[in-house]
Amino acid sequence: MLFDVIVIGAGPAGAAAARTAASAGLRTALVDKARFPRDKLCGGGFTGRAARYFREIFETDLPETFDSKSAVTLYGFGEKLGVIGDIPPVYLTMRLSLDAHLVALALAAGAEDFTGKRIAELAPEAGRVTLADGTRLEAPVVIGADGVTSATARALFGRPFDPARIGFALEAEGPALPADAPLRIDMGAANWGYGWSFPKSGSHTVGVGGVHSRNPDLKTIMRAYMADLDVPAETRVKGQYLPFGKARRAPGRDNVLLAGDAAWLVDPVTGEGIAYAMKSGQLAALAARDALARHEPDAALRLYRQRLRPILTAMRHANMVRLLLYWGPFKTGFVRAVRKSGHLRHDYMRLLGGEIEYPDLMRALVRRLPNYLMRALGSAKVQGDSP
Repeated sequence: MLFDVIVIGAGPAGAAAARTAASAGLRTALVDKARFPRDKLCGGGFTGRAARYFREIFETDLPETFDSKSAVTLYGFGEKLGVIGDIPPVYLTMRLSLDAHLVALALAAGAEDFTGKRIAELAPEAGRVTLADGTRLEAPVVIGADGVTSATARALFGRPFDPARIGFALEAEGPALPADAPLRIDMGAANWGYGWSFPKSGSHTVGVGGVHSRNPDLKTIMRAYMADLDVPAETRVKGQYLPFGKARRAPGRDNVLLAGDAAWLVDPVTGEGIAYAMKSGQLAALAARDALARHEPDAALRLYRQRLRPILTAMRHANMVRLLLYWGPFKTGFVRAVRKSGHLRHDYMRLLGGEIEYPDLMRALVRRLPNYLMRALGSAKVQGDSP
């Protein structure tokens, strides 16, 4: 079967890519081994940035099933920094329903449905995907949106991620909390990581995540965190790699593009990946459209890189903020600055709400950090504490 684009993976990145490509008039195959709805380990935080991208790409409003919170309790390295109220709305969702909704919107735009189909053979650079039932799909451009353990990335580069830099997260669904319960974010709950408590309708998502190589005792950290939040010890805990940090240097090769987690496009401070997944999926599809219009499918990666620049710039700023949060010489100063500055706490929530971006937060951090921290910036030497 001949297509213009094959999209591998039907999560937020793949659904956005398939909808965008199909809407542009490209014959599009959407492939995923799972049948939808299916569950996915994810905190389910849906930031203001994600909401903006969702409306732009899928041309509809947020589903009514989303929860919305306007208050958060913020902790830093075990210290309560304050309760922030009257914040821009932060939405919460369950991936079981969200991903099924996004797939339906992609199929409604004209993408052809190959979900629930396992891949038997993958040759992305040749534009060929053979399914377990023998069906053979071919296209000049392939978009790999198949997650952190991406088979597409493995086919291109030999491994899907760098074990030294990959993150890991543990998560549990506890009993529901009262409807007015605030979000809770614990920066530093894990080494170079964070914890989260997201009260939703009918459940309470709790998790911790951090750099995998720095958290050999993450299960112990998770159990202590669950106990602190009164989540029953017998609650099932699930784990998954988390590609937060630096974006992949090469998000594909020639006619093969990687989007979302497969391209390591996860916010290195918040760990939120849905926004960049949807946006990168859209940008990959637009790059495919333009490359095919030129009859140059191998130009797809070059065009995609150009479109990705704003996201990559934002991630570079985010990594600078992350350094201020977690690197030893700075984190004490950060906690003091956030504890004393209501403006700084509110700026962090405005970031989650999509009202400001990382360059704005970075300027606020630098402006408000204590003077002694500024001296540390000039004199401190890295002593094996950077990721």
